[in-house]
Amino acid sequence: MNSLTYLQFHLVFTIPPILVLGWLAARRERARWGREELSGLAIIVCLAVAYTTPWTNAMIPEGVWWYGEGAVLATIWHTPLEEYLFFVLQTTLTAFWLFQFLDVSDVSLRLPANHRLAGVLAGVGICAGGWVLLGTTSTFYLGAILLWAGPILAIQWGFGLTYLLRERRQLLLAIGVPTLYLWVADWIAISLGIWMISESHTIGVGLAGLPLEEALFFLAANVFVVQGLVLYVWVLDRRAELGSLSLVHRLASRFSAESTDG
Repeated sequence: MNSLTYLQFHLVFTIPPILVLGWLAARRERARWGREELSGLAIIVCLAVAYTTPWTNAMIPEGVWWYGEGAVLATIWHTPLEEYLFFVLQTTLTAFWLFQFLDVSDVSLRLPANHRLAGVLAGVGICAGGWVLLGTTSTFYLGAILLWAGPILAIQWGFGLTYLLRERRQLLLAIGVPTLYLWVADWIAISLGIWMISESHTIGVGLAGLPLEEALFFLAANVFVVQGLVLYVWVLDRRAELGSLSLVHRLASRFSAESTDG
């Protein structure tokens, strides 16, 4: 029997910082806390649950990780209820931290096409590397993470790589702090036997006892959240430009049609 259940883990490590960060964001003038930010969070949460659910339910039957006796309340498919809750809580925790200092730069949505292509190709390259690593048992977990991460990175980088690079300092702070915190929380959970990571499915490299694959997973998940929200707020901030682009497109189409008729 575990000294701490998965639900108790949430009560100790994920829910309290969310409450504190939410309270701070709602009270601080500098923080971003409004309909736009919260609507973006709602979208990212839905995407995180929908995208990660099939991946998690493929990993558990493979024996990549499992849970301690009595650590979970119940499972849906192969995944504990508390794991689904983690998808929501991690996303919220990272977003609430980002909201403390989220800023939007006055940058046009018209980004160079070669920058977008480079972003897509980088994401595709990560997918390809993950696919290759799936072929060996010891690199299976690492390959699965890269294969899972690649498509999202390709979309985000393909859409806004230039803007994300411009905002790299903001991104590093937004990603780094919650990632470090979750690394510590994950290490504690593994140490307590709430969940265990397969030695045969990992390469055996760790960060102070935390498997490299676990560290990479939390890093990638937080990258998704932060980049997604930063791009979402940026697009909303440029709505006037979107409207003008749409108007230009309609006028160009009309001119083209009139020219053809003439």
